[in-house]
Amino acid sequence: MEAVVGLLVMLLGVSHGVETYCDGRQDGAQCYGALGGTVVLQLMDNASEIFRYQWNKNKTTIILQGRKDKIVYNMMTDRSVFTPSNGTFRINNLIRTDGAEYTLHIFDSNGRESGQQTLQLSIQAPVSSVRLDSECLSQGEMRVSCSSEGADSPQYSWTLDGHTLTDTQLLSGNNETNNITLKQDVSGRLVCSVRNHISNVSKEEKISTCGFIFINCTLPDGTNISQWVFSANNTLCIDPTTTPTMITDKPASSVGKETGITVSIKPSNQTVTNSSDDDPWSFASNSWCPLSTGNSVNGRDGSRLSSKEKAKQQT
Repeated sequence: MEAVVGLLVMLLGVSHGVETYCDGRQDGAQCYGALGGTVVLQLMDNASEIFRYQWNKNKTTIILQGRKDKIVYNMMTDRSVFTPSNGTFRINNLIRTDGAEYTLHIFDSNGRESGQQTLQLSIQAPVSSVRLDSECLSQGEMRVSCSSEGADSPQYSWTLDGHTLTDTQLLSGNNETNNITLKQDVSGRLVCSVRNHISNVSKEEKISTCGFIFINCTLPDGTNISQWVFSANNTLCIDPTTTPTMITDKPASSVGKETGITVSIKPSNQTVTNSSDDDPWSFASNSWCPLSTGNSVNGRDGSRLSSKEKAKQQT
């Protein structure tokens, strides 16, 4: 029966690489190591209790041989250390070809094999960095992409304000994809986490809505409006406001017409002059006077008046 043993990942800093630990004492253990890093494999409890042991790679290549506390052979002496007292085999500067199936054979004092156990070691490149890119779509949705560099077999997860993203917040994608589309009203502290079996790196971004609002109303003609609109350009479903009064002179052509604008007439303080050609008298300085200022007065037909007519007209 295969057992998958939990992996403890310890990040020791970029300069020292990544160190991982795996308990390989259970047959079928799956272990992971970071490319360029270090893996510590627990092969046995104490080598001093085992008469003879041999550790093979891919069944045929002998990596380690020993008798109790004595190491007889180590193929990887330049970058590995076996500690008999605690049964750990430490491999440094991991390379891709270190990934393989390893089998430990245990022999008794009679030379008979008394047990064996196998582990699978996989080498992965760790997550080096995470990048978040977001853009607003035409209807106010927000598309967010999460990308990573260097990682083998990356796995993604998302949180918003510390909680896992839910279907009610997503238009497309899910909590395990690297590309998601958020609904128009979603905002907050968005975090994308990228992990594999030997590393975990997160990127956080504060997001806000794309400036869209949801409107729902019925127009005077009975049309129902229910949609997302860009707030700054919205002209739908706005509450009516009082139209400001415009004060202007009303042209004669607008008399009796519906203009939709409240109009008032400004009072005039100007002197009014009668410009009719039919009346020889004009109004000026609140007194009536003849247009002619000479001693003689002509009649309406232009003829000169007689003395009697003049006297009659003056009375």
